[in-house]
Amino acid sequence: MAPSAWVRSFSRLLAPARLPSGSAARSKFYVREPLHDKPDWLKVGLTLGTSVFLWICLIRQHNEDVLEYKRRNGLE
Repeated sequence: MAPSAWVRSFSRLLAPARLPSGSAARSKFYVREPLHDKPDWLKVGLTLGTSVFLWICLIRQHNEDVLEYKRRNGLE
């Protein structure tokens, strides 16, 4: 490769990136205001139900672990 061609290709790497003009670029994401006056009750119910279920599982597992600890260490 000739030195001038090498310099040209290297200068392209150092050139700042150019963004397309405003009309040519379009965002895939649209920002919308959330609807606070009409909550999605299905999502609310699923979220709260999942949280309650996970807390119940966590507390049950903790109680089983405490009982196992006491049994192994002769505390009961």
